[in-house]
Amino acid sequence: MSLPINPLTDEFAVAPQLRPEDMQAVADAGYKSVIINRPDGEGGPEQPASSDVIAAARAAGLSIEYQPVVSGGMTAEDVQRFKQLLDTLPHPVLAYCRSGTRCTHLFTAASDA
Repeated sequence: MSLPINPLTDEFAVAPQLRPEDMQAVADAGYKSVIINRPDGEGGPEQPASSDVIAAARAAGLSIEYQPVVSGGMTAEDVQRFKQLLDTLPHPVLAYCRSGTRCTHLFTAASDA
């Protein structure tokens, strides 16, 4: 299975919504950590619960953090937390949200912070 990963640097990439069954492929692709930026329930009942993705990621040997950020509502605190995660999580890091755009904006803001 091919994951829709968009590398922004050698150490960071973004993706649209991922599922529990994608986590082993993320690990196999060489990523060490995942950041979930999509709040639970944002996409309705079809959206996988972060708890299920977290369990699958851990089973695949990944570090994972749930940092929900409301689309269009990114705060300075969100940026600081994202920067902290990028500074402390094992690299390379893959972040996902609905489309990957929110994660890209967080990364850009955190890189400028």
